[in-house]
Amino acid sequence: MRLIKHTLYLIALLVMLGFYQCSSAQKLQEKAPVNFGEVYYQTWNAGVKEGGSGTNVFITVKEDKIVLDSIYFRGQGVKLERLEKDTLVYVGRFKSIQNKDIVLSSEMNEEHKNQLPYLPSQLPFKLENDECVITYKQHRKTNYYKISNIIEKPTLNYPSPPPKKD
Repeated sequence: MRLIKHTLYLIALLVMLGFYQCSSAQKLQEKAPVNFGEVYYQTWNAGVKEGGSGTNVFITVKEDKIVLDSIYFRGQGVKLERLEKDTLVYVGRFKSIQNKDIVLSSEMNEEHKNQLPYLPSQLPFKLENDECVITYKQHRKTNYYKISNIIEKPTLNYPSPPPKKD
């Protein structure tokens, strides 16, 4: 009898924990927290191989009622930064992953120099290529809002560095 009672108690506890996990999932806000101005993204390429490439997402807000915190875009998440104190433009800077050379050797010490591959974390949102989710705090609570139809601007190709002098 005791075994059945303890088993039922354990099952009830597991069910309650399952419901708790569901309630803590991130929920998107239906209403925009502020009026948004222009929202666009722009890819960039450095003039040198080591310079890398990436994508910047720009978000203009028309009011200063809240402070934007982070952005999720194309499988990655980064902190948003305000371009200048007096402007209402935020930018999320996503650096592209560089393919590094991998050392393949029968010597374990040589392969030890290889870096671990970057594995993006699973995002809690299903997003299309022209969508992002921003996070912001309001009344000490983190909220999430999805922005759709983000405009793509032409790629910025930075010039190569000056030639080396011999």
